[in-house]
Amino acid sequence: MQGVLLVLLSYLIGSIPFSYIVSHYMGGVDIRVKGSGNVGATNVMRNLGIKVALLAFALDLLKGFAAAWIGFNFGGPWLVLLCPAAAIIGHCYPLFLRFKGGKAVATTAGVVLYLSPWIFIILVLAFLAVVFISRYVSLGSVVIASALPFMGILFHYDVKTVLLYFLAAAFVLIRHRENIIRLRQGNESKI
Repeated sequence: MQGVLLVLLSYLIGSIPFSYIVSHYMGGVDIRVKGSGNVGATNVMRNLGIKVALLAFALDLLKGFAAAWIGFNFGGPWLVLLCPAAAIIGHCYPLFLRFKGGKAVATTAGVVLYLSPWIFIILVLAFLAVVFISRYVSLGSVVIASALPFMGILFHYDVKTVLLYFLAAAFVLIRHRENIIRLRQGNESKI
């Protein structure tokens, strides 16, 4: 029963719509009706600037970090997988925004920061390089999401962690499907 409650708590933590909250209180806007309409740091950046976006990103990252911490410290071996997965699902399908959430990049980053700090650092550097060269945030997100599970394998992480990374990557890629189509068509927005 404790495990079920921890997974539910992790989902609720993931459901906290920090990009929406930060945009509302710092910019006076409903980010869901601005720009792309996505409740994520990139849309916040495009509409309210880098400082507000960094705060939104950091808070969304903390959701994944907190869920990984909960699973690692209070749960059994499978809760290390289930709690972070629940937070990622909560971020994408938040209870508090009628199940219309973000694209899971920041929350996944928080999970990776807690479980695999070296992989986190490598992927942040890769993300920055891709975005600097291409000017596409979405391409950077897709590249690092695609690399994440293979980094877990390369660094010899256990099966549960690699499985979590495959799941997280799948969520990021699925949530970016429209961006991927626009990238292929040459219609994606640059920064």
